[in-house]
This record gives sequence, structure tokens and C-alpha cells, in this order.
Amino acid sequence: MTPDKLLVTLLGAALIIGVAWFFWFKRVPGVRAGIVSDGYQEAMILVKGGYTPDTIRVAAGRPVRLLFRREETAACSERVVLPDFGKSAELPTGTVVPIEFMPGEPGEHEFTCQMGMLRGRIVVEAA
Repeated sequence: MTPDKLLVTLLGAALIIGVAWFFWFKRVPGVRAGIVSDGYQEAMILVKGGYTPDTIRVAAGRPVRLLFRREETAACSERVVLPDFGKSAELPTGTVVPIEFMPGEPGEHEFTCQMGMLRGRIVVEAA
């Protein structure tokens, strides 16, 4: 194998590994939900090509209110589903939609669009 072919092959392999890490293995610590005056842990989530932030950290045993604001018209993002909490909601464009639930045991819970293409997670930590 010539040096230029070897270099191209190594660069291609490095790019493939980088893409795989970015989409499947990268873990961000997430945003801690703030506590508001009525005792809820609250976080605002922007829906635009994905969920921002896509990881929300909350304490177990305290009520949570996630505020979703959809800023796009893609059909996939019309609904958010929180299967572990039995919640889902329509997300009209430009409207803030609250979803409230009580997290129990510590652990990770996923939220997605109705097609499962947009994904986020809720990390419930011990109080």
C-alpha cells in the first residue's frame, strides 16, 4: 500500500470513529432542573432539530415540570413521549407546553418524539 493510500485509509477510519463517538457514545452531564416557587423542579427544553438541552438532571421524590417549546414545523417533533412516566403531549409550534410528573427511583429515563428519532433523557438522582 502506498503512503498516500495508507494516509487516506487512516484518516477515513479516524473520521468514522469520531462520528460514532459523537452520535452514540458521547455523554454530557446535563442541565440540572431549577426549583421554582411552587416546589417543582423545572427546565425549559427547545425543540428544534433535536432537544436542547437533551439531558435533564432531577432529584427523586420531587415533582418535575418540563416546559417544551417547539420552534420548527417538522412532523417528527409534533409530539413528545415520556414512556416511563406514562406522559405524552402535542407540541404546537411556538407554544410552551408543560409536562408534569413525579420521578420515583433514581435512574435514567428517555423522552422521544413519536417516531423515536429525536431523543433526550432524564437522569433521576437520589435526593
